[in-house]
Amino acid sequence: MSKTSFRTHTCGELTSKDIEKGTILCGWVASRRDHGGIIFIDLRDRYGITQIVLDPTKMPDADKLRREWCIQVTGSIRTRPKGMENKHIVTGEIEVDCKSLNIINESEVPPFEIDDRAEINEELRLQYRYLDLRRPVMQNRLFNRHKAAQAAREYLSSQDFMEIETPMFVKTTPGGARVFKVPSRVHPGKFYALPESPQMYKQLLMVAGCDRYFQLARCLRDEDLRADRQPEFTQIDLEMSFIEQEDIQNIVEGLIKNVFKKVLNKDIKTPFQRLTFHEAMSKYGSDKPDLRFGLEFVNVSDIVKKSSFSVFTNVLNKKYGSVYCLNATGCGKFSRTDIEELITVAKLYKLPGLAWAKVIAGNKLESSIVKYISDDIQKELIKSTNSKDGDLLLFAADEFEKACTGLGQVRLHIGKKLNLMKKDDFRFCWVVDFPLFEFNEDSNSWQARHHIFTSPMNEDVEYLEKDPYRVRAKAYDVVLNGVELGGGSIRIHKKDVQIRTLKVLGLTYEEAEKKFDFLLNAFKYSAPVHGGLALGFDRFCALLNGVDDIREVIAFPKNKSAENPMDSSPQDWTPEFLKDIHMKLDVVKK
Repeated sequence: MSKTSFRTHTCGELTSKDIEKGTILCGWVASRRDHGGIIFIDLRDRYGITQIVLDPTKMPDADKLRREWCIQVTGSIRTRPKGMENKHIVTGEIEVDCKSLNIINESEVPPFEIDDRAEINEELRLQYRYLDLRRPVMQNRLFNRHKAAQAAREYLSSQDFMEIETPMFVKTTPGGARVFKVPSRVHPGKFYALPESPQMYKQLLMVAGCDRYFQLARCLRDEDLRADRQPEFTQIDLEMSFIEQEDIQNIVEGLIKNVFKKVLNKDIKTPFQRLTFHEAMSKYGSDKPDLRFGLEFVNVSDIVKKSSFSVFTNVLNKKYGSVYCLNATGCGKFSRTDIEELITVAKLYKLPGLAWAKVIAGNKLESSIVKYISDDIQKELIKSTNSKDGDLLLFAADEFEKACTGLGQVRLHIGKKLNLMKKDDFRFCWVVDFPLFEFNEDSNSWQARHHIFTSPMNEDVEYLEKDPYRVRAKAYDVVLNGVELGGGSIRIHKKDVQIRTLKVLGLTYEEAEKKFDFLLNAFKYSAPVHGGLALGFDRFCALLNGVDDIREVIAFPKNKSAENPMDSSPQDWTPEFLKDIHMKLDVVKK
């Protein structure tokens, strides 16, 4: 399959079935061993490793060979001596008796060992990414990414989707992520934006009657970086017409099932579990819950309101005040240091603190707070949380979402501490019925929880102006092992509803018409009911490969400072360049 004018085989395909055949191989010297008159090298290419045997008396150049030299060898395939086989590789039963050697290119000593077992500084890996990618583990990750992309295209094409490219130079619109700006040379003083997503264009494709669209879309966002974020990333983007939420969920489940089968040969059970936003928050403290372990919460507000513990009662007297309890099963043995660690986690996520009590024999609690809690209330708490002697009860008291979020992070911390998350355990779910809006206390204004084109529930439209907090969204996220794999929604398809939604977000009618003119104009010409979803392809590939950092599955990523140590981007520009695009800098170069 990989035969060319330079080679007949790859370094990963020869087996005992090929004994006595001739072969030509090309690759890089992975290792060299001189056994006194005979030289052994491991020749590596993308496909694997083959052992080569060279006689330096017949091939003087063999003595010169060093690691990472690129060579071509011609020889015959033979069985390895008994006891010298390598059962860990496909080619482990054979070796190639080299008859001729061609040195294609020499190499300087690499800055690190090209070996999966080597511990290499991350910045050095990125600086010499082309060498890092030679490592078999990285080759395998890139190949799995390729297989995932092919599986996605294959499946969506089988479901009548069309792959359509959307523009990379677009108009900036409010309400989304921070975008990169590109100055126009031919239109002085004007700028394009690079797309944070193809959102409006795929909606326009639905207005255009394309019915089913998909794209492995490149998206760009000028935001702070984390392990699961890059300034440029890829998403499997899709949109459908004349559908309900369930239709999209069925398609996405089929897509994910196909990718898992093609990449990992693993069968994924469908349909995925459905959780409402309220269920996910009140049980797991997250809208992207990790379902690989239990430790579910219990709402104990009605129980503890009968206590004299002011931390609880004061919260419960406030609007949306709640008290939730996590039964950390078997954690009654935690030391005071362990518990203080949990309290620190809670405070990091804006909880004022974390009350706790150990369950002891006789249906009683042991803690500094129990003097405020009667024996009867203690028994109620133990019964409602299904706890027993040796368990640890953890309490979060605050506004509903804050209480649950903080306790959710404590839950995750315990899960990691006790090694409850298994990487080969894949637990999917859908989270649905999100709030359409959330209130930003810093700006004292409403903002869209997902994005501004998400449709409100039909029965909640009446509350848009008078009580935005009550409005639920036709939104849905697919979650895998505590990671939001993708998010989507049924879109607004009527101009008047879109205008009303934008008004809640602080835009006047005139501002909405100006900033979203092309989308609102399109709605005048009868947009169909439509919706879609975007899967984070880099996150997906990271999970498929069992890694946490998406940079491990991207060929040429940026570092945590949004820089590329390999090509030194971003770079300074000359005055001549800036003049060409009609720009001046107001920063002083260091």
